Amino acid sequence: MHKENRELIQTLMECAQSCDHCAVACLDEQDVKMMARCIKLDMDCAAICSEAARLLSRGAEIAGKYLQMCADMCKMCGDECEAHKHMEHCIECAESCRKCEKACRNYK
Repeated sequence: MHKENRELIQTLMECAQSCDHCAVACLDEQDVKMMARCIKLDMDCAAICSEAARLLSRGAEIAGKYLQMCADMCKMCGDECEAHKHMEHCIECAESCRKCEKACRNYK
């Protein structure tokens, strides 16, 4: 399972890393309170993407259903990050989330 899903696993891990980076960068913004939802969604998305990669790596039966939830989480996080167009880290995170969402929805 690991070899045939290598590209998706890589996409999931890249998204998790991008979300982690975005959350930390949001904490450094001047108005952290304004970024609270973004930070929470970043943390949730990173956790779900990481777990999805682990499930795929070991060929878990639940992986397909979990990837659908992961796609939904990536959409939520991407939507939130896109609302912060003036922040480079949010733009990069949104792009990563969109790519991951698409990959998860295309999983067979």
